[in-house]
Amino acid sequence: CSDDSQLNSSLDRYQLAGEKYKLLPRKRERETVIMVDIPKSRLSMPSTQNKNPVPAEDPSGMEEPRKFDSTGMFHWCPDRPLNETLLDRSQASASCLRNHVVVCLFADATSPLIGLRNLVMPLRASNFHYHELKHTIIVGNLEYLHREWKTLQNFPKLSILPGSPLNRANLRAVNINLCDMCVIVSAKDRNMEDPNLVDKEAILCSLNIKAMTFDDTMGLIQSSSSKTNDSNVQFLDQDDDDDPDTELYMTQPFACGTAFAVSVLDSLMSTSYFNDNALTLIRTLITGGATPELEQILAEGAGMRGGYCSPSVLANRDRCRVSQISLFDGPLSQFGQGRTYGDLFIFALRNFGILCIGLYRFRDTNESVQSPSSKRYVITNPPENFPL
Repeated sequence: CSDDSQLNSSLDRYQLAGEKYKLLPRKRERETVIMVDIPKSRLSMPSTQNKNPVPAEDPSGMEEPRKFDSTGMFHWCPDRPLNETLLDRSQASASCLRNHVVVCLFADATSPLIGLRNLVMPLRASNFHYHELKHTIIVGNLEYLHREWKTLQNFPKLSILPGSPLNRANLRAVNINLCDMCVIVSAKDRNMEDPNLVDKEAILCSLNIKAMTFDDTMGLIQSSSSKTNDSNVQFLDQDDDDDPDTELYMTQPFACGTAFAVSVLDSLMSTSYFNDNALTLIRTLITGGATPELEQILAEGAGMRGGYCSPSVLANRDRCRVSQISLFDGPLSQFGQGRTYGDLFIFALRNFGILCIGLYRFRDTNESVQSPSSKRYVITNPPENFPL
């Protein structure tokens, strides 16, 4: 018992230090580990999610009573009118958003629906506590969002700023430099004569964000944009010296997570067809654990319905989730320098019930580099002797 109390005490200090660390200028932390947190480890491992600032719709900052959908898999709230979630620039600026998610949406009143619910739903998975949910703000066309709102009205911590994502005033109002992630999606008609122009809005928005300057920015703004045409990835990064004929999965934007092409979905569909277990893994890692029961409810147009907090429903919250753990400090810091991935893998699995699935590493880890880049890339399932 004394060992457990000592471990919990050290983890509490780690959590407090982590909150202070976010407010300081970031040191170049070479890499973090991407892991799957197995449910039994919840009491022994600190949360790796940043606590959100107080959003405009939750002025008290207190955790609300537990409200989940009928399956217990996602956080839920009663129907909200669209006008209650609207913010203008002054209101958005006054909200002082940090560690949030910004969705830059390109659409007009007649654009085909792309299903924004599928983007927001994993961010509201019930295996996160309410205070861990990232406040999500959508910047886009109001008429289009009126059409999508029926599928979004039951998700908490969601706001809308009407306007163009290409307008820098809108981007500054939502504190894009302080967001955890910026997602750029387009619902524009893709039936164009020139396929190279299909992704022009997403490319322009990405370049526009990179060209913005901020006094208090801490490193690179994390962004990810969807691409219909794989070859358009080459235009995302002006400093990228990749050959234009390079396959998508070998390009720097794809490895860094700043580009996601539609062709990736084709390969996932093929994998799921030949391997039934792949669909379960994809559902767990990407959709936040959507169940066949919930998928049937949504397919029949019933929408997200509230449920009772019965023991069986609440039991669905206790499931694995994907997170990032720092190797700079905390319980895994002993592996941050001079150890191997195999040592880290065994230690995390035995002591915390954590399954490591990869590393999130700086591109330039050599200390001799005069102007190191802030870009990171993912190394999935490195070999056992891979140095950290």
